[in-house]
Amino acid sequence: MHPAYSVIFFTTLTGAGYGLAALLGFGLADPTMLSAKLGYFLALGLITVGLLSSTLHLGNPKNAIRAFSQWRSSWLSREGVLAIVTFVPVTILAYTNIFMDMHIGWLGWVSAVLSMMTVYSTSMIYASIRTVNLWNTWLTSASYLLFSNAGGAVILTALLALFEGGSGDMPKIAIVALVVAWIAKWFWNKRQSEGYGGSTMATATGLGHLGKVRLLERPHAMENYLTREMGFRVARKHAAKLWNIAVLMGLLVPAVMLAIAFGLQGSTTAILLSVIAVITHMIGMLVERWLFFATAKHAVSLYYGDTALDVK
Repeated sequence: MHPAYSVIFFTTLTGAGYGLAALLGFGLADPTMLSAKLGYFLALGLITVGLLSSTLHLGNPKNAIRAFSQWRSSWLSREGVLAIVTFVPVTILAYTNIFMDMHIGWLGWVSAVLSMMTVYSTSMIYASIRTVNLWNTWLTSASYLLFSNAGGAVILTALLALFEGGSGDMPKIAIVALVVAWIAKWFWNKRQSEGYGGSTMATATGLGHLGKVRLLERPHAMENYLTREMGFRVARKHAAKLWNIAVLMGLLVPAVMLAIAFGLQGSTTAILLSVIAVITHMIGMLVERWLFFATAKHAVSLYYGDTALDVK
């Protein structure tokens, strides 16, 4: 699939924003702390910027309001509705934390649950598409949810280090969250190397029982929307290099930075390492999300010459 940058930034930024909002909702930061107050500002900012970037992918952004009307059948519509609904408790919590030094426990849980439901809805936009076999698995939703929490934990660790003189056990929580998220992603990626039971030219046409199926002539002589958007190609060697970069920047570097920062809490070095962990993790997530789209192929590409849905 063609990796649209607007969707890449949308899923990355909102994922981290909702993850941070969920952790704050669970009360992992004292409402009297500056880190908690700025955390809500940052969470709302990431969510807002991410949602705005998603409108750039629409053919006519003015028609975006129509997406909300199909919530009974469309995961895209459900995501939009949940995104708006989630703003309410998160904004109320931001107000009570910033101006009243108070955290409303039950509302925090509501905020956290709605945040995760929104991320889940985002993941299901892709996981529910049966014609893109690489996405059509529960591992897609698991990866989105786990990466959201991991991103939020890394950001919260940096905020605590910056403004509270120490981050307590948050570095350990962030490291565990990172490792678990990337394990889920490894299993997701492993499906690709194994062929993930995807369609072939024979199964797509239903002619496999007649013998070997091959293309006689493409449906269109020229490139078109389907070949550009649904049959995006990325070389296997390039995909492997980018996967290594994603793991290095998204997992290994931030995990090492956080582990060292945990042992040096209260120092300028710990603060610097925590900030580096956030930056590198976000870079790694952008690469991971690019690969998420670039390595997935729609079944329609089988009608244009691809023999199987796999990275070439």
